[in-house]
Amino acid sequence: MNAVWTLLTPRILSFRNGAIVDAQRYRIRAALFGSLGLLFWAGIFAVFYRVLKYFRGAEGFGDILAAKLLSMVLVTFFAILVFSSIITSLSKLYLSRDLVLVHALPVSPARIFLSRWIESTADSSWMVVIFSLPVFLSYGIVYAAGPGFYATAGLSLLSMCLIASGISALVVLVVAVVLPAGRLRTVFLFLAVIITLGLILAFRLMRPERLVNPEQFQTVMAYLKSMETPGSPFLPTTWMMDALLASLKGAWRESLFHQALSWSCAVSFVFVATGLAGILYFPGFSRAQTAAERLFPTRWLRPGRRPVLLRFLPPPVRALAFKETRSFFRDQTAWPQLFMVVALIAVYLYNFSVLPLDKTPIRTVYLQNLFSFLNMGLASFVLTAIASRFVFPAVSMEAEAFWIIRSAPVSIRTFLWVKFFLYYVPLVILAEILIVVSNLLLGVTPFMMGLSTVTVFAMVPGVVALAVGLGAAYPDFKSENPAQAVTSFGGLLFMICCAGFIGVVIILEAGPVYQVFMAGLRGGALSFFQWVWLVVSFAVSLVLCILAIVLPMRMGERHLLNLE
Repeated sequence: MNAVWTLLTPRILSFRNGAIVDAQRYRIRAALFGSLGLLFWAGIFAVFYRVLKYFRGAEGFGDILAAKLLSMVLVTFFAILVFSSIITSLSKLYLSRDLVLVHALPVSPARIFLSRWIESTADSSWMVVIFSLPVFLSYGIVYAAGPGFYATAGLSLLSMCLIASGISALVVLVVAVVLPAGRLRTVFLFLAVIITLGLILAFRLMRPERLVNPEQFQTVMAYLKSMETPGSPFLPTTWMMDALLASLKGAWRESLFHQALSWSCAVSFVFVATGLAGILYFPGFSRAQTAAERLFPTRWLRPGRRPVLLRFLPPPVRALAFKETRSFFRDQTAWPQLFMVVALIAVYLYNFSVLPLDKTPIRTVYLQNLFSFLNMGLASFVLTAIASRFVFPAVSMEAEAFWIIRSAPVSIRTFLWVKFFLYYVPLVILAEILIVVSNLLLGVTPFMMGLSTVTVFAMVPGVVALAVGLGAAYPDFKSENPAQAVTSFGGLLFMICCAGFIGVVIILEAGPVYQVFMAGLRGGALSFFQWVWLVVSFAVSLVLCILAIVLPMRMGERHLLNLE
């Protein structure tokens, strides 16, 4: 383990030295990240605490609902961990720039693998672990659990992270050796699609809408029996759930048995993966050094073939736009995330079709339009998530070749606006599809349909401009993976600004829209004061949307011009 510790030392020292060299900036970032994380942590705890208190008060089947919720949470966490671990393991084991130097050291491939596996496990698990703690804390408080439950939860989380990381490492090791050279990235495209489809299928098979619609069962006993159906005894999440539920009841012998199942599985995966690494890791690493073959050919993007839609642009701008388009389609490592976005959007829209609006005591027409109004914010947040992955790193993607942009006969302002428009067009189409389709599924009034489409159309350029501008103000040209720029200080600032921008616009429109909607239901007319309120609110929203476009773009331009 001395060799493994030596290989891990540079990563540990980089954190310490970063805090020492720039202590003031480090403290500011730590305070900002810590405050936001604490607020999000508290929000998760508040939601689960209220839900569990409500379940706890439902005699007869409240505990069953709480157990089912815990099962869904564990399955979700485990699926996220597996997917995150596969991506992180691929990067750490085969794609990092320093691997050539590391493999030149007098250290065996098995020890190199073990050190990189420890790093990838920590990188892919820390966020899931931190933000799962309020879930277990809420269970412990509601059920008045003792210290043994919290110890069981901590051990279960650790074993779940090790199992997910072990599965991912085995998958990466085998695929890297079996496939021909240069096909590693292509295979992980398929793996990402398969994992995404598996996540969607698992989520829909759980049928969470049953929690609010027990009338579909013939009797209450049938409903309770369906909710009590245990999970598969071969799934790690089942062992963890059984261990946690047993600890809540004080059945420590049963809890220890399920803990032993989890930990024996975790240790077995570590042992098998480390043993196979001594045989498979270096051959797989050698194959990964060859040029990757593209899954889908891009012959239409060859230099002699310019897209028809770009021909109206001036030659320098057209060349820059073509370069951006070509770079995006050539980077097929981002395509799995596109498939995931499409799949999540499909689930997003499907959920609107299964909302039990007719089973609520509130008038259906009121709920339909209320959900439509809130859907503007939800669709905008979905757009923000997509922009954070694809638009925010757009400037950082230039990497060390940014000097070519500076020396080209194109201004920095034009460079940024080209990126803006190339991402704006597909994102505004996507946002409008989300809004229109979800409104059709809800069956909203024409007023709400028009309001939501216009509002989202006005907010999309602000979100895109914030992504491009702040991405230019906080670029990372030296990162191994520029897509990780979204996890930096600038990426966090972008998400905060987008959340504030979307929230303020929704709040400004909420009051006037409510007055208009209620006047329509009652068949009355708006008063003079309500008309003034309506005009002022929408005017302020429009000005805010314009400022969200202009200010970030100018900020990014100014920073890039001053960059040496």
